[in-house]
Amino acid sequence: MMRTLDQCRLYGILDTGYCAPADMGPMLEKMIAGGVDIVQLRAKGMAPDRVAELTRELHPISRAAGVPFILNDHPSLAGETGVEGAHVGVEDMSVAEARRLAGRACWIGKSSHSIAQALEGEEQGADYLGFGPLFPTPTKPDYIAIGLADIREVNERIAVPVFCIGGIKSENLPVVLAAGARRVVVVSGILVAADPAAYVRDCVAQLGGSPISG
Repeated sequence: MMRTLDQCRLYGILDTGYCAPADMGPMLEKMIAGGVDIVQLRAKGMAPDRVAELTRELHPISRAAGVPFILNDHPSLAGETGVEGAHVGVEDMSVAEARRLAGRACWIGKSSHSIAQALEGEEQGADYLGFGPLFPTPTKPDYIAIGLADIREVNERIAVPVFCIGGIKSENLPVVLAAGARRVVVVSGILVAADPAAYVRDCVAQLGGSPISG
């Protein structure tokens, strides 16, 4: 069975900045073997037709494992390829516009870089929110890190799942969880690990010791 959003705690991202498209199938299998709950394809700068092709190659792998597949930046392609959702940035478009472009029922995630933006994303009807970047990260070099101070408050004020993102690795995950995070996104830590499956298992184990609600 496909996981529901409330069941998802560890969000992995297949990012072309760290993982070549040809390596993404094996990497996704390792992430799933380690226990990742939800996965996103982030292919900045790739032509839309190639994004769609890559999505159709990867989605059957995650679908067979019951792991939701999210497509970054391309809600229309999410609709065409049948994946579970799409994710859009703060400046990209509204949640309503993303749903219109998707043309069918699927999750729409929205980025946020402050509590105010998170509240706005929830008001727009986002199914989940990304919150960060917590730490400086080469994945988003133009964004200023927002730190850990607002994590607990954003989780208390937002009803939909909030995934903290930005520079989170297994090494700093304890302080992120101690600050009140319930769900996290890990990108480069997984993709550059010598043993991605083991790295994911370590993150899953740490998340398992932290309450998901309350």
